[in-house]
Amino acid sequence: MLYLREDFQKAWKDVDPFEKVEQLDGEIFRQLEARKTLRFEQDDKSFFVKIHRGVGWKEIIENYIRFRKPVLGAENEYLAIKKLESLGIDTMTAVAYGKRGCNPAKQNSFIVTEDLVNTISLEDFCADWLKQPPAFRLKKKLIEKVADVSRLLHTNGVNHRDYYICHFLLAIPDGVENVDPDNFTVSLIDLHRSQLREETPSRWIRKDIVGIYHSALDIGLTRRDVYRFIRVYTGLPLREAFKQYYWLWKGLEDKAQKLYDRAQRKWGTPQ
Repeated sequence: MLYLREDFQKAWKDVDPFEKVEQLDGEIFRQLEARKTLRFEQDDKSFFVKIHRGVGWKEIIENYIRFRKPVLGAENEYLAIKKLESLGIDTMTAVAYGKRGCNPAKQNSFIVTEDLVNTISLEDFCADWLKQPPAFRLKKKLIEKVADVSRLLHTNGVNHRDYYICHFLLAIPDGVENVDPDNFTVSLIDLHRSQLREETPSRWIRKDIVGIYHSALDIGLTRRDVYRFIRVYTGLPLREAFKQYYWLWKGLEDKAQKLYDRAQRKWGTPQ
């Protein structure tokens, strides 16, 4: 399977795309035996390429033992991008994608996406909120945006699996001080482990919500902020939301705190 946007069809004419991506030069962000992520320049524009070289039977078997569908290559992210686009969720733009090989353990694949320039992750954008609270309207709108994206994902059979605020990129074309609370773009990235189904299982919904909550524990959210997220996510008044989604909220704070504490032991407390 191969997809090349028109500009890449011209730029990569008469070359093997699978060989081309291996020859690209640029800034390496991740280098593993089975996967490589690199940023490169082409036609004065910046792109990211993720190259997958086959995960091996060991990883495939370990995933199935844990009742998880293994991620075999770039196809997962490509399909997730297309799904999010169909839902109206801002995300990466795929400009090239390829997959070859019948053996799932040795399958080769790649995906090229446009670099989301002039953006900042919500983790970095919100890092000082605890000491320097943002404008109320901006915080309100960002919380509502993340809640709305979460609702769209989960009600349409999608779960992210690495659902943290660092994977939301806020566009800042006019700088971090000039974000318009009534007109901004937040893009969801890092979709390579996302799962697509007809209906999202409760356990994976809960994992996403725990993840997004635990990743925001350092930014000074109030109880009202959490309630605002719940109202938008469920589309219900709080009393009804807690009643109908009891399975989701029960023990949520404790689980998120445990993940947070584990991260602090591993990486240290943020300064």
